[in-house]
Amino acid sequence: MAYYGKCLEAVIEQLDKFTPKRDNPEQFLEAAATSLQALSPRKQGFVLEVLSGCLEYRKLLTVVVDAFYAQDGRLCLRVDRSRFKVICYLATFLLEELGFQLFCDIIKSQPVDKMCKFLRFFFNPLHLCSWIKDEWSLIYEPAHVKENWIDPLIRWQPEVQELISHLEGASVSQSSPLKTKAKVTEPKEFNLTAPKPRTIPAPEPVPVVAKPRPVPQSTYRTPKEQQQLETVKRYNRRKAEELLLRANVEELRCAMPRSCREPTQPDSVLVKLNTTAILREGALYQRQVEQELQRVDKLVDGAGDFSEFLEWQKKMQAKDREEQLAAGECRRLQGKLSHEEAVLARQSLVQENKQKAEQQKEQMAKLMLQHAKRRLQEDRSRKELVEQVIEGQKNVKAAQAKLVKGRRQTVQEVIEASRGLLQRRAQEAQEEQRRRCELISQLRALETQPTRKGKLVDLTQIPSYGLEGEMSIVELRERLALLKENRRREEEEKRDQIIQGKRTKSQELQDTLEQISLCRAAMGRSAALRWEEKKAAPAAPTQDERVQQLRRRISERAAERSKQAALLHVSAPRAARPKPRAQLETQHWLEQERSRERRLRALQQGGSGPGPARRLEAA
Repeated sequence: MAYYGKCLEAVIEQLDKFTPKRDNPEQFLEAAATSLQALSPRKQGFVLEVLSGCLEYRKLLTVVVDAFYAQDGRLCLRVDRSRFKVICYLATFLLEELGFQLFCDIIKSQPVDKMCKFLRFFFNPLHLCSWIKDEWSLIYEPAHVKENWIDPLIRWQPEVQELISHLEGASVSQSSPLKTKAKVTEPKEFNLTAPKPRTIPAPEPVPVVAKPRPVPQSTYRTPKEQQQLETVKRYNRRKAEELLLRANVEELRCAMPRSCREPTQPDSVLVKLNTTAILREGALYQRQVEQELQRVDKLVDGAGDFSEFLEWQKKMQAKDREEQLAAGECRRLQGKLSHEEAVLARQSLVQENKQKAEQQKEQMAKLMLQHAKRRLQEDRSRKELVEQVIEGQKNVKAAQAKLVKGRRQTVQEVIEASRGLLQRRAQEAQEEQRRRCELISQLRALETQPTRKGKLVDLTQIPSYGLEGEMSIVELRERLALLKENRRREEEEKRDQIIQGKRTKSQELQDTLEQISLCRAAMGRSAALRWEEKKAAPAAPTQDERVQQLRRRISERAAERSKQAALLHVSAPRAARPKPRAQLETQHWLEQERSRERRLRALQQGGSGPGPARRLEAA
């Protein structure tokens, strides 16, 4: 066992020195062979064979060892990574070649508890058939992995389990004598002095506490603030319920004409006006009052009446409303016509797409055939390239040896040149340090010389530089104080003037607001009268030639669309289930028809309530 233990220690020592990012495996094996010349030829051959195998299959071994440290080997040392890699290599690649008895001798030469943990983890059938097989299949061919590595390990499973149980029994037998030989510590009592008995202290007198005040009754009453909050909460809830009821009654108001929506507006809306809006509205009402006074003066002077003009104006307004309704109906029908044309265009596009899809399928079949031929040619060229690379790698070792020899000579020359440069730099640094020491000594000598500190200043003395208006610092401070006092006095006067101006302006705005409220009330009453007159004679919509023409065109497009659908062989169940977009468009046109009918009924009935008057009063 000692023989195999020394061989494995030599392999582990060399494997710990290998660094994948820095060392080349072939050069590392040559250097290892040179360092192992002291061993016997048999030991040297075994060590080099195991070391080369571990380097060649280091990716496979790293997968298993990393998983072992992540699951069962959390308490194992990282120094034993190379040991576990060597055991994994021997079990996977050399178990049948060595024989099970020799493999058992190698395992027994290593630490027993570590080998038990690793072998139990590695030879677990669940691990071998699941993730170990999958991870190794990512590096090599799955069939090769299963046939040459996984299946032999599964076959050796019973023998390995017997070895693991034997190792566990050996570890228990080794650890039990140590426990029997250990001396048990026997505790001894301390020899302490007995304490003296303590005297019982005299009881302290019970203090007399003053009688507390009773709890006030206000503590058990509900505070007024909470009652007020409850009242406000109930009022807000009742108001929210009224708003919800009104919203449910008046839903879909956006589809109603303005004449039907206006009566539902609130009687008064509080609008917060700024100063600019108040002045602008006051000026507007002032101009209207002046115009009305001028009109009255003209009537007093004998001017004519405008009743005929107002009647003509009403007729023209009614005519304009009829034209607006006809224009709205034209726009609706044009939208419906564009919808029918879009459906026809979509059907023709579907037919074109079917033809294009068939052409694309034919082109794709041709491209797939060309791609298969090109893949066969690439595989042939790749195989030829692999054969050429294998032939070229045979002459790499000699070229690498020559390259290593040349690099060593170059490194020796660079080392000698750098040694000379370092000596010169050391001499220059010593000279620079000597100069710095001299400068520091000179500076310290200058610092030790005595200097005059401070200067007497007279604040009442005039500098006498020959300038006009010179004064001392004391006089300058006095003048600055006087100047600040004058400035403060001027600021207070300006502040008083600004406050007075604001009060005057506020009074003017208050007067303007009173005037605006009177004008709004008067205009609201006049608007209510006009609304009552307007209800008396509702206008009926008239038919236009453009509307009739658009309806005929829509019926023609609908008939053409049905013919096109019949040509496309649309099945009955699919036609019964329209697409979401078509369903939405149909619903949209139905809503347009209902909205038009509601507008007509509202115009005929005339609505209810003076909506415009309320809106004018709110403005």
